[in-house]
Amino acid sequence: EITFECLQQLEDDLEWKVVYVGSAEDSACDQVLDEILVGPVPVGVNKFVLQSDPPDPKVIPSKDVLGVTVVLVTCSYREKEFIRVGYYVNNEYSEEFDPETGPPHPLEMSKVVRTILADKPRVT
Repeated sequence: EITFECLQQLEDDLEWKVVYVGSAEDSACDQVLDEILVGPVPVGVNKFVLQSDPPDPKVIPSKDVLGVTVVLVTCSYREKEFIRVGYYVNNEYSEEFDPETGPPHPLEMSKVVRTILADKPRVT
């Protein structure tokens, strides 16, 4: 759920995006999970629900499927981004595995549990 305050009348829509960072080392692995236009936006407090599908695991390097990454929620007006909120995401394998050999390969994606730390956003 997104809540924001609009302080003046806007002539154009706001563009909201949800981006999953697939690898800290390669932005080509980033995936836009959802992209919507919101408008017209009235002056005052506004609220809407932004939901998206999970990322495509085939685009994420195998070494980055498990562990901590980031989901970004961005907003742009007239193609200029003016806010970016990042949420840490922890991806864990739900079944126990030998730490020396690691989880099974290939991973059973139905057993990967994704926890979004929504109570600790980072605004940039």
